[in-house]
Amino acid sequence: MSDPVSALGQMSYHGFAMVQEIGPLGMISLRAKPDVAGLVEVIWSVIGTALPTQRRIEVAGDTAIAWMSPDEYLLILPYDQTGPALAALAAALKSQHYLAVAVSDARAVFRITGVKADQVIAKLAPVDLDSMAVDEVRRTRVAQVAAAFWREGDGFTLVCFRSVAVYVMGLLTHSAMEGSELR
Repeated sequence: MSDPVSALGQMSYHGFAMVQEIGPLGMISLRAKPDVAGLVEVIWSVIGTALPTQRRIEVAGDTAIAWMSPDEYLLILPYDQTGPALAALAAALKSQHYLAVAVSDARAVFRITGVKADQVIAKLAPVDLDSMAVDEVRRTRVAQVAAAFWREGDGFTLVCFRSVAVYVMGLLTHSAMEGSELR
């Protein structure tokens, strides 16, 4: 079995904010209504948090679960824990209506950090970042592609399709160039 690799080999750029492609991360797309029997318990055992409410993310150390739509969650965990997490979901929800799929290798993940990290995102996404809560997830467009992002530490984590990773890195790099600050 080959070792997992991130989309861009953890490429980084230092401008007025730092942009870095991170990973590989384990990610599972889980489709289930929040009232599915056993869902709350299995999420607690796999991720270590409660189910997130609308447009929120719950984080516990190196694991997280993000609300993506009324019946969709994104589980984020160490890459090597994806298989066991899928097995735990299958065992706990076997008689329920749900779908869980590993999407780790289909996604690219970026960290945008620094005091002005919000300016990088503000140039690309139609989101009022000043009113965005710390635990809020935004699923939107970044220029011409679908993405999701949330505040984390001194910046943002952004997830997009792996197929557009080079394009997104170019967007983020251009937006973080010294001298292009908004304020």
